[in-house]
Amino acid sequence: MDVNVQLSTVDDKYIINNIYPLYLHDLSEIWGNKPNRYGIYEDNDTMTLSEQHKVFDIWWEKPSVLFPFLITVDGLPAGLAFVATPPYIPCPPNINYYLNEFFLLRPFRGIGVGEEAARQVFEHFTGNWELQTGSMERNRKAQMFWRKILASYTDGKYSESHVEYEDRNMLVFRFANETQ
Repeated sequence: MDVNVQLSTVDDKYIINNIYPLYLHDLSEIWGNKPNRYGIYEDNDTMTLSEQHKVFDIWWEKPSVLFPFLITVDGLPAGLAFVATPPYIPCPPNINYYLNEFFLLRPFRGIGVGEEAARQVFEHFTGNWELQTGSMERNRKAQMFWRKILASYTDGKYSESHVEYEDRNMLVFRFANETQ
């Protein structure tokens, strides 16, 4: 199985645009979000997926600070990972990289793709990292996933804390990596 994480370009961003609504659908199970009156997972009146995609154009317009990664397995789209840097992060000033989004399509879960993809994403940048996930019980799988990945990747040298962020209780993971 060949897991590959590469920076998405304007030419292939349509693949991420195709995957993103599936990510939002999966998140609705965790956060209890419902689609708007047009069937789009947005809390505004976005009417089409085309309109929704325009919101994410910024990820390709700021190439030195925002990094949209496409995850593939054996050449097939398998997921996405968005990494942000200041000023586009909600973290303390000493954080260099924020894993804004990480998502795998269901056929690629539970077979080691997530661990390999996360490792490849982290190895793109050296510095202080933060990622967040919901701290509620129904998000237990994601919490266990990140604990396992970070324990392995950092040799157990990461921190975990609960933070209230935008009216949501989040589980925050922080770690520093060195050149591998």
